Parts: sequence; C-alpha cells; structure tokens
Amino acid sequence: MTTTPAAATPAATEFAPLRLGPVEVWPPVVLAPMAGITNAPFRTLCQEQAEMATEARPAGLYVSEMITTRALVERDDKTMRLIRFAETERPRSIQLYGVHPDVVGRAVAMIVDEDLADHIDLNFGCPVPKVTRKGGGSALPYKRNLLRDILRSAVKNARHLPVTMKMRKGIDDDHLTYLDAGRIAQDEGVTWVALHGRTAQQHYGGNADWSSIARLKESVDIPVLGNGDIWDADDALRMLRETGCDGVVVGRGCLGRPWLFRDLVSIFEGSEDRARPALREVASVMRRHAELLGEWMGEERGVTDFRKHVAWYTKGFSVGSEMRRGLAMVGNLAQLDELIAGLHLDQPWPAGADGPRGRTAGGKKVVLPEGWLDDPECAIPPSDAELDHSGG
Repeated sequence: MTTTPAAATPAATEFAPLRLGPVEVWPPVVLAPMAGITNAPFRTLCQEQAEMATEARPAGLYVSEMITTRALVERDDKTMRLIRFAETERPRSIQLYGVHPDVVGRAVAMIVDEDLADHIDLNFGCPVPKVTRKGGGSALPYKRNLLRDILRSAVKNARHLPVTMKMRKGIDDDHLTYLDAGRIAQDEGVTWVALHGRTAQQHYGGNADWSSIARLKESVDIPVLGNGDIWDADDALRMLRETGCDGVVVGRGCLGRPWLFRDLVSIFEGSEDRARPALREVASVMRRHAELLGEWMGEERGVTDFRKHVAWYTKGFSVGSEMRRGLAMVGNLAQLDELIAGLHLDQPWPAGADGPRGRTAGGKKVVLPEGWLDDPECAIPPSDAELDHSGG
C-alpha cells in the first residue's frame, strides 16, 4: 500500500495505553460500535490493517455492533449470531443496549457465565428514534437514578470483566447530561467513559464539540475517551492534545477506509507512513471485506451486505455511474471480481476521498417517551422499554 509522509510525533512517549482489566490497549484507539457495520468481518479487517504497522501484534480495540439485552437473554437467533467473534479477536468486546436494570444485569451475567466476551460496553449514545422513544440510548442519562441503577447492575454482574460506557452530551443543548453521567459512572465502578461531542438532537450534523470532552476529563478521575470528527490519524492526536482525553473512539472516519487503523498505529508509534492507496489496493481490500462477510454469513448474504460499503470505498475515484450501479447490485464474489477487473485500477488516491463520510444529517427532533423530561430523578423504566432485536 502506498504511503505519503506526515510529521513524526512523540506520541509513543506522550500518551499511555488504556487499561481494560488485565489488558493494555495500545494505541489508545477504539473502533466505535456501528449498527450493521462493526460485525466480525469488519472488525477483523480493521484489525488486520492495524497489524500491518505492528508486525502482527494486536493493536487497538474493536467493539461489536449494539446488542440488545432483552434479545440476548431470550437467545434470539439473530442476536446469537451477532455476538460471534472471530478466533483472532482478543479482547472480545460487546456493546449492550438496555433500559431495565434487571434485564441488563441478566445479560451481563450471561456473558460472564458463558464466556461470551472479555469486555462490556454500555450504549447511552444512540440517537435514533426507535431507541430514544423507549427511553434508551442518548435519552437515558437524563434519568440519573435509572442510569445509576443500570450501571450498578451491570458492574455487579460483570464481576471480573471491565464495564465501560459510551454517551453523548445530552438530549439537546437545554438538557445536557454528560457531566452528571460521567460522575455517576465513576461512582459505580465503570472503567472508562467515552463521549461523543454532540447531542442526540444534532445526530451527526455540524461539528463535534471537543471542548465538552475536555470538561468531562476535568470532572472525573476515570479515563475519558473522545469521539466525533476523527477523519484521519492527525485528528486523533489533535483531539488528545486539545482535550487531555485518554483515548479516542473512531466511527464514521473508517467507513470504506479500514486502513485508518494502520495510520493510527503509525502515528502513535511515531512513524511518518500514511496510507494513500491507489484504486488497485482499495479494490483488494474491498475483495477481502466481501470475502470475510461471505465466510461469516454465506456468500450471497455476505456480498449483499457488502454493497452498502461500495460508495465509501470508491469515494473520490473515477468509477462511473454504470460501474457504481453494478457494484451496488453485485450478487456474488465472481461478479465482484469481474467488476473489479473492469475498473481503472491505476488511479492514485484522490484528494476527494479524504474528510467526512457516512451520515451527516443533524437538527432532528429527539423522540422521547411521553413525559420523559418531567422528572429527571425517576428511576422507573418506560413500560415495554426493552428492544427485542439487536443491531440497531
């Protein structure tokens, strides 16, 4: 993979590994859970790219897509497939979504008793309506006592496993919750907190407020991870230096660019190498991604699932509308190979491929349960609050 130089940094001595129970995470970089994206094949692909810069040593942490606690304890077939990890994944990290302390506790106990994972992350950041309308995700920290009960139940039942949490600033600018939530997490024994510097109302619009990450870091003694608008490795280093946070969580920046994790390893190790792959090399990664998905869920389903990644991989390259349509409708690996062979593969990395990608919409009304904002001290979950399916 071709590289271009960037300024070397003293990051390897400037920053410390993250502690996750007995495990040291270096560099202090975490793949954000993303519904329908961070399945085992994508996690494997990102990890493979990172290890290209480490001589095959494990690097970073890669978290599953969101798993609902109700679906897990009821052993929903889809959910049980989603929690499968590749043999190479260590530590195994599951993100759980739940609104009822007892159900969350049962799900965590199941993970421990059946050795399903080595680390549990709790979702209090999801802004999508099907989650917030039930009081979950980024809506939940507004209910301080309910949040405390959920965290207490999770940490108690996790026993020796570390529990972390990911959240947003709050519901909107009038209902900010992150400082109280961070202090509650610290009180209840959470290992670290990750903050996306946007409110639920912002979704993915505008710019992430990194100053909120700095304020949270000043307010708690446990490690704080920052999330939001990390589009390249230099952004990660800049966030650490500007906010004082202990690590970064990378989401949309790696869509169609799993080699971002290679760049992150490089910059933390002080290397000047940055991946700027030509289309031939991008196509090879695309083929590997589709192959991994096929191994995980069957070739037809895997290649179908791969289609949503095509636009991210080919962003900025001269591909042509007909070819893009073909790639977006590919049905098996043989068809994918044929289409890749028809690309102009010698194109260098285009400037238009850098920067934001994925969802950018913002300014959406947050859908909440009726009367949700009336009493922030209420610890009673909404009726029928638990989602019965995962991956959202």
